[in-house]
Formats: sequence, C-alpha cells, structure tokens
Amino acid sequence: MSLLTTSQIDTGIIVRRSLFLLILLILTLGNLFVLFRGLNSPQAMDQAQIAREIARGNGFTTKLIRPVAYYQAQTAQHTSVALTGFQDTYHSPLNPLINAAVLKLIGADVSDAWQMNESEMIYPLDRVIATVATLFFLMAIGVNYLLISRIFDPKIAGVCAILMLFCETFWNYSLSGLPQMLMLLLFSCGIYFVYRAVEAATEGRIAMTPAIIAGVFFTLLALTHWMTVWIALGYIIFAAVTFRPRGIVGLSVLVLLVVAAIGPMLRNNSITDSPFGTAFLTLYNGLGNGTETAVMRTIDLQAEPLVMDGLISKIFRTTLLQATDIIPFLGGIVIAPLFFIALLHPFKRPSIAKFRWAILLMWFCTALGLAFFGISKEDLDPNQLHLLFAPIMTAYGLAFISILWSRLEFVVSTPLLRNVHHFVIVAICALPLILSLPTKVRVGMTLRDRGGVPHWPPYYAPALNSKKAGLKGWTTEKQIIFSDQPWAVAWYADRISVWLPPTHEGFEKIESLAQDLQTPVAGILISPMSHGSGPLSEVVNQYKDFTFLVLDGRTFFTNYPSGVSLYDREPKIQAIAKRYPYRQPLVGMDMVYYSDRIIRAATQDEK
Repeated sequence: MSLLTTSQIDTGIIVRRSLFLLILLILTLGNLFVLFRGLNSPQAMDQAQIAREIARGNGFTTKLIRPVAYYQAQTAQHTSVALTGFQDTYHSPLNPLINAAVLKLIGADVSDAWQMNESEMIYPLDRVIATVATLFFLMAIGVNYLLISRIFDPKIAGVCAILMLFCETFWNYSLSGLPQMLMLLLFSCGIYFVYRAVEAATEGRIAMTPAIIAGVFFTLLALTHWMTVWIALGYIIFAAVTFRPRGIVGLSVLVLLVVAAIGPMLRNNSITDSPFGTAFLTLYNGLGNGTETAVMRTIDLQAEPLVMDGLISKIFRTTLLQATDIIPFLGGIVIAPLFFIALLHPFKRPSIAKFRWAILLMWFCTALGLAFFGISKEDLDPNQLHLLFAPIMTAYGLAFISILWSRLEFVVSTPLLRNVHHFVIVAICALPLILSLPTKVRVGMTLRDRGGVPHWPPYYAPALNSKKAGLKGWTTEKQIIFSDQPWAVAWYADRISVWLPPTHEGFEKIESLAQDLQTPVAGILISPMSHGSGPLSEVVNQYKDFTFLVLDGRTFFTNYPSGVSLYDREPKIQAIAKRYPYRQPLVGMDMVYYSDRIIRAATQDEK
C-alpha cells in the first residue's frame, strides 16, 4: 500500500512538472517567435548597440550622442571630443558585456552581418537580445523555486513559479531587452544565499561564507544597474546587525562594492570629471526641476541647474506614488503586497521570521532610492526595481494566506478545499496575460512570414536598416544623423546619431563641431517619437525651436498633394532648413528624413 501511494505521488509530481515545462516552452517560443515585435525600450536599444561596439573591440563606446554627455566630455577634456568612438558613462557595464559576448559568438560584430532581408519587418538581432533576457527570466524562475522550497515548501514554491510564468509584466521586460531579468536572476541568487546565512545564524553556525557569496551577487547586481546599490545598502545594514561577528560581513560586502566600483568611477571621472558620469543626471527625474529627457538634450548643463526647491515634497510625492501603485510595481501579482501584512505574523521557524526583515530592509532602501531618482508608471520604466522583490514577497503573502485558509472550519472539514485558494490566486493573476493572448496571437500570425509586427509607431527597423531604401544605405559611418530617436538609429542603422537638442544654438554648435571633426551631419530624422509624444503643448515644450520641423510631416500630409511646409517657416531654424532641405518619407509622412542632398529612390528591380 505504501509503495502504491508513493508511486501515485511520484506520478502526480511528474505530470504536474511536465505540464509546467510544456506551458513554459509554449510561452517562451510563442513570445520569441509568434508574438515578438522587436525591442521597444530606448535604454534597451542603447545597451544593445553599446554591446555591439564592445563585440567589435571598440570598448564601452556608443553611437548615441546625448548632447549633455558631449558637454561633460568636452568640459572635462578642455577640447573638442571626437563623435566616433564616443565613450558612454550612462549605463552600468554588466548587461552590455554579456550581450557583447553573445553578439560576438554569433558573428554580429561584423558590420554587414545579420542584415535585414527586404521581406523582414523585425530586426533579427532584436530577437537575439530578447532571447538572452528571456533565458535569464527562466533561470530566475528556477532559482526562486529552489529558494521558496527551502523557506516554505514545494507547493508554495510551485504556485509562485506558476505566477511568475503567467505574469505579463515579467514577459514584457524579458522581450524588451532591458536588464531587469538579469537583475532578477542576480537578486534571486543573492537572497538565496542571504537565507542560507540566516539559517546558519539561527542555528548557531558561522554565516560568513553564504553571507559573503550573497554580497558577491549584490555587487554583480550593482554592476548591472547602478540604482541597485540601494538594495546592497539594505543588505549591508541587515548583515552588520544580524551576522556575527557584528559588522564584519557588512564591512566585507561594502569593500566588495567599493572595489567593483573603483574601475567604472575612475573611468567616468576621466571622461566627465564626475565619478558618476552622465548616469547621475537621472536625478532630474526625481528631485530635479525638469526631466531626464530635457537635461540629456541640453548642450549646456549650466543652463539646466539642478534645483532642489521643495525637496521634501518631491520625495514624499514619489514615495506616495510607489505606495499607491505597489501592485503594478510588483508585476500585478495581487498577493505580493500581502508580504507587508505577513510581517505581523509570528512564523514559528526563526529563519523565516528573521529573513523577512532582510527583505523589508532591502525593499525600503530601494524605495528610498527611487524616491530620490524617480520612477514612473510607464510600462517599461528602466528604474523598475520593485519587480525584483515580487517573487519572494509573493511567497510570504501566499504562505500567510495559506495559514489563514487552513484554519477555516469548512476547509478543515473538507480536505478537497485545501488548495482552492491557490487556484483562485493563479486564475486572478494570470487573467491579464490570458486575455491579451488571443489578440496578440492574431496580430502576430498576420505577418509571421515577415518576422512579426513591429512596434510602430514609433519604431520601424526596415526604414533605418535597409541598405537600399533606408538610413544605413543613404549615409556612411563617418556621417552624423540628428534624431528624436537616436537609440534606434544607432542600433538599427548602425550610424552615429545625436539626440535632437531643443534649441537651434545647440544644434548648430554640434553641427559645427562635427564638421570640424570630419564627421559631417547628413540629415535629421523625425519620427512619431516626437510628434506623437503627447498634446501639442507638450511637443512645443519639449522641442521648442524645432516644433515646426517636428510637425512638418503631418501638416504636409494633411495638405497633400499641394503640401504646406512648416519646416522653413520658423525663423530660428530657417538656416538649418536651407542646409537640409530634401524631405524623404520613410513611413509615409510619419517618419521623415531631411537630407542635405537629393536621395535617389531605389527602383523596383533594385529592391
């Protein structure tokens, strides 16, 4: 009888795990091939093109020129800085380095390799970058399963794994190419060893080894996204108080962080005269008087001083935003915020009870850091760090609910109801993904023979990557393109692109420098990134002197075939309009390239 029961249990486990792996395989292949629409995050494209430069042996250089970054470099060097091989000080290094290794392995470091076919609408390397991020996500599911099984039991761990698999937010970040999934994997590994250290400490054993290993993972995490230093800070405080001898582990982890940061900080300081480089200017999102976008496009940082007026109110506002939107920030997993209520529950095992305070302290430090540097409710905010805490918080919330559920009288008297709450929670959390799948599949299948449907507007890779009818074919590697989506130009067209400044003085200053450096400006690309960014008042506020240029394509199309040009009506940019007078539509009049010379359209035979 005992053997029969064991056999039934083993069979049930095998069936459930096989079904889970089958669903995982279907969702992975479906998202990467049928539903994939290309990268849709500026930071992801920027990191991808930096990775390609690293793979080519050019070091941590970028083809995306932020005007403020050029201002910093020029001020630090006291001379003009070449636009070719421009050093990046905005991104953390680990994710581009990993992607660079992958791109080198598949031969994507060669300029003409992985060129888009005329029939393709999705850039092939987009899928490569997304695949790397997705693999990190799948590995993170496995690590969290091992961690939660160790803390609670395999049942809660299995439910958490299912919730992660059916979380639409996790998939969105996986397919975006952002480093969040690498961060999730490193964070999960880090807290796994934190729990091992807590276990050792509560049992009277030396916790030094797992605690230091956790510190190594948090150091790698900080090298993936500089904002995660706040997570490491929370761990350092917890380790200094919890592990004996007191202070030694915390000090050791702090030394690891400092040693790892010395190289990037010295490099940043040599390039920008600031150890934090251009990345520090993201502070404008949280405490500044403007936005990160505005400061990145300025050619004179002194004209955009960091105003700290109302500092307390700004911190309070951002903190309140995090509190009121905690469920979306935790991936829409409604059970995850119950972690904060579970803090009041007296868990019997000391390791479980003590570990939750480590999670709380790391989360609190993260929320404090985001209050300074800002976080938004955008679908793919690059500063989204709350998502890293979603799996472990979900586990505590689920354990708390399970304890309460098991104490209900009707559940005790009806064993069949013991796991009903698991099914209800999974159904609620998986609903957004399940409801969106039919539409996504239908859209994806319509153009499956062309690789998928691009994220248009605002991104359309064929218009930039084509060597016959796109920017890559119309320009050379020594020419510069101003654009409202320079990250897309740098990634898809593989050309140096300057983020369009808001004033004609800024434009002309960079244009003159580029001419002197033998890298002349070839034209200006305008896309829905600017004219589709919001209400007209917002467009005017962001693009100032170039408002008429931004709106030119749409007004020209509205009055077609006669066409009314706004481009040359703005007195401030009339001289610029004369230098780049040739209007070349790329995607109707929604994406227009203004060239310094006539572009001969390819004939049908050439296409």
